Amino acid sequence: MAAAEPLSGPDDLSDDEREAVEHLLYRLADDEFVVAERYTEWQVRAPTLESDLALANIAQDELGHARLWYDLLEDFGFDETDLVWERDPGQWRQSTLTELPYGEGEWADVAVRSYLYDVAEELRLDALADSSYARIRDRVGKIQSEEDYHREHAENWLDRLCEDEESRERVQDALDRLLPHALTIFAPTDEAVEDRIDELGLRTRSLVDMREEWLDTVVPYLESLGLSVDEVELPEQYDTHHENLEMPDVVGRDQSHTEAWDDLWSEFTNSYRELGRTEASTIMADPDDV
Repeated sequence: MAAAEPLSGPDDLSDDEREAVEHLLYRLADDEFVVAERYTEWQVRAPTLESDLALANIAQDELGHARLWYDLLEDFGFDETDLVWERDPGQWRQSTLTELPYGEGEWADVAVRSYLYDVAEELRLDALADSSYARIRDRVGKIQSEEDYHREHAENWLDRLCEDEESRERVQDALDRLLPHALTIFAPTDEAVEDRIDELGLRTRSLVDMREEWLDTVVPYLESLGLSVDEVELPEQYDTHHENLEMPDVVGRDQSHTEAWDDLWSEFTNSYRELGRTEASTIMADPDDV
């Protein structure tokens, strides 16, 4: 993808440029916030103390990353209340992979979900490292430095879980359920806007290119563990991919969601609503001030 001209600061963007930046930031921030909310459900429930602490740290990292991306949306006049606590659940854009509930007591789900998500996260951060929008580009390095051990944690658990047949079957069940939803990470919010994101150089690789590399990475690794992954077809259209693995009816990116999403949204906004809040308390310093 050819290098694009640097974009101006937030106050000088055209309407089309601003729309493209907003779509990109929402897909980044919403993924991180929602996957962190799911990770927190495992606090004091993980199989070992070490994994409990590791997942708590990962959840904290992801919430911090969401804050970095939401902060850039505040450049356009939004505040944390608008972006999180009072935003209608039908306006969120996270991949459905992040919002799905876990199987009851199923740690294999955590390992599979984390691995599929973290490989995709590495790819998209790489594609943002030379973004034409400096406000995005300047935050990638910090996030990458905190992402290094997330994938390692997931791979260590997958390796361990696939050592015996019984636990490998549980991993396979989790993979069968989650893989179609993982593909929604690379679904567009809007085809025309996604094309504009690429044309403007907001990221340096397209969703299709990242999806291809993601599949080229995850499929051989999963098969090396004795897991079954349908032979991958790399199509032109987003709703066609695996021969025996269809995309979900809802993909998140276009603001369509699973039945579980409303319950999760209600849960993490419950205290805000029950306390009658009208604005969010600041719990993190503005990233521009640190």
